[in-house]
Amino acid sequence: MEVIKTEGLTKYYGKVTGVRDLNLSIHSGEIFGFLGPNGAGKTTTMRLLVGLLRPSAGKAYVLGKDSWSKRVEIARDTGYLPGETRLYARLTGIEHINFVAGFGHADRSFALKLASRFELDLNRRTEEYSRGMKQQLALILALMKRPRILIMDEPTSGLDPLMQYLLYEILNDFRDNGTTIMLSSHNLPEVERVCNRVGIIKDGSLVAVESIEDLRNKRIRNIEVTFENGIPPQLETIAGIIEIEMSANRARIKTSGNLNPLIALLSKHRISDLSISHASLEDVFIEFYEKGRDEPYV
Repeated sequence: MEVIKTEGLTKYYGKVTGVRDLNLSIHSGEIFGFLGPNGAGKTTTMRLLVGLLRPSAGKAYVLGKDSWSKRVEIARDTGYLPGETRLYARLTGIEHINFVAGFGHADRSFALKLASRFELDLNRRTEEYSRGMKQQLALILALMKRPRILIMDEPTSGLDPLMQYLLYEILNDFRDNGTTIMLSSHNLPEVERVCNRVGIIKDGSLVAVESIEDLRNKRIRNIEVTFENGIPPQLETIAGIIEIEMSANRARIKTSGNLNPLIALLSKHRISDLSISHASLEDVFIEFYEKGRDEPYV
């Protein structure tokens, strides 16, 4: 079931493109990672989904409702974490929680349990909070509604590794209880750890949507081979080699596609050592960005 859907979603800031013709579907009960560098369109997309921005063209739907005209209704079922934490400096953590709970769609007792898990001191004014503490409070405020939809812009920003791991646990608990989560991130190991699928956005346009497993195994492999009698000159001519680094009798190869031509060549030579590994998610991500928009990635 699609709980988030965009159709030709487009946003211009004057002559600058935020997102262009974005067609995206996010399924119920999944954690969807949204990847791209600064300025790619991640934050614009999220603001369009929660009704903070009005589309220049196209539509966005959350729980089957138009994200702009039904933004108040959508807000009742959606937790939103913006990319930049904005808190009231003179209020304490507990006063922030009480303020949000006063709107009637949040669970104060659940917020207190989350604060306990984060070991966050709620009695201090937020002007005294560190960056990580401010992020923890912002997360609590987004989660305390137990929302059906969570839209989170860089949720681990400012968190130390221990708090990041705790957040992963909490997000998995939410997913297991039926919440659909969309999160943007620059942290590729984080995405690999928690997400079911990822969308990659470049210059405001969607480059690809892949499952984590398909993306991880996509085309690229890292191969290191040591020859007993020198590197054969034919090695550089093998189809699919993206990059090769040679020194003495050792070759480090980044390759894509069919491995059979390379294996056939290697079988004709004496080899003292060989290792083959799948590329990291970061390698695959960079490969997407090195390709032009019109180049297929298959």
